[in-house]
Amino acid sequence: MAINNTPEATDALQKATTAFTVAHKNQPLHDSVRQALENYFLQLKGQVPSNLYEMVLAEVEMPLLEAVMDYTKENQSRAAILLGISRGTLRKKLKIYGMLD
Repeated sequence: MAINNTPEATDALQKATTAFTVAHKNQPLHDSVRQALENYFLQLKGQVPSNLYEMVLAEVEMPLLEAVMDYTKENQSRAAILLGISRGTLRKKLKIYGMLD
């Protein structure tokens, strides 16, 4: 399955996420994601998104990995434990996002 990485889709999601992040720092993650998606749908102006599930997962996974790697001071073993995944899976994901040294 391909991720809808059109410039319009990516730009709309980033604008919605950025605007929402600034306005709602203490909001639960569930609510933040919901609001970002609602804003994304509004910005589509009737266009139908494709592969929304994969696009959202990709948008969430990278900052999750960045935050956990920062929190663990780049310790992959600790990061994998915190994430509940194997170190090999973590390394694979870090490579996908260009986050390996």
